[in-house]
Amino acid sequence: MVLRILLVDENAERCRVVEAALTAAGHGVVTTASGTENLLARVREIEPDVIIVDLDAPNRDALEHMRSVSRERPRPIVMFVDQSDDAAIGEAIRAGVSAYVVDGLGPHRVKPVLEAAIARFQAFQAMRDELEKTRATLAERKRIERAKGILMQQRGMTEDEAYKALRKLAMDRGKPLAEIAEQVISISELLTKI
Repeated sequence: MVLRILLVDENAERCRVVEAALTAAGHGVVTTASGTENLLARVREIEPDVIIVDLDAPNRDALEHMRSVSRERPRPIVMFVDQSDDAAIGEAIRAGVSAYVVDGLGPHRVKPVLEAAIARFQAFQAMRDELEKTRATLAERKRIERAKGILMQQRGMTEDEAYKALRKLAMDRGKPLAEIAEQVISISELLTKI
């Protein structure tokens, strides 16, 4: 798989060595940056598949820049550091770092770490997507239950009758059941305010 990689490294010589290793491994576009200051802007500009950050030690500003990227443009972030502590590791993970590797970046380490980071990122994104889908489904069910309750209270329907009425209206109008439920709730709220 050919990856577009954004390589962020404060050390120009080390950056050239890693860039050469990435290019030799067949990765298409390797773009470099000397620091994390404009990381989000660079990510917006080149839309890399992976971000590799190589630092002597993570600092608060660098982690905040990575957090911004993770919020707006989520993608695997691999961080290589020369020195670290438990607090820095925790902060990096909370900032969206997919792989955190201590003892620096050697060209021979890049490929396996990249593969692991991408797999971890994809698994995390799948879980996040599933969570969002579940939340949306739960919210829809709550709206449907609330709409049924309104019909039961105001029209004297049973729960089954209220559900069938909502479903029939949704089918007649070619709209999702949750959208019809939202309309029933909105109309009920409007009528109680008049």
